[in-house]
Amino acid sequence: MKEFKIFVNNKTGELARVTEALAAQAVNILALSSEGGSPNAFLRIVTGDVATTEKALKKSGLSFELNEIIDVELIDRPGELAKIARRLARQGVNVESIYILGTRDGKTRIAMTVSDLGKARAAVGG
Repeated sequence: MKEFKIFVNNKTGELARVTEALAAQAVNILALSSEGGSPNAFLRIVTGDVATTEKALKKSGLSFELNEIIDVELIDRPGELAKIARRLARQGVNVESIYILGTRDGKTRIAMTVSDLGKARAAVGG
């Protein structure tokens, strides 16, 4: 699984442009966040199909960066994310983005981009 950081203009219709490009290739979005408020806006998207997402974005002329993510399953209760965050901090790992991918059967699945993937995996076992 990877994160696509897609660079867009901070104007009306950019979310539609990106999501229509993905929909045209039948790409399912698992998680999405956005950073606006400046001319250098971007969307962060996690999908179930990296190759097709990359193809769709290139075909649409969208500029993007591809980032490795770490996927972690937590018990769905207060404090579990705090434990993971503290473990990462102790190892000097910065969390650059984080997503909730879903909750099921008492567990919450999260994905993160981090400053050091190896240290993060060692810290959280992901």
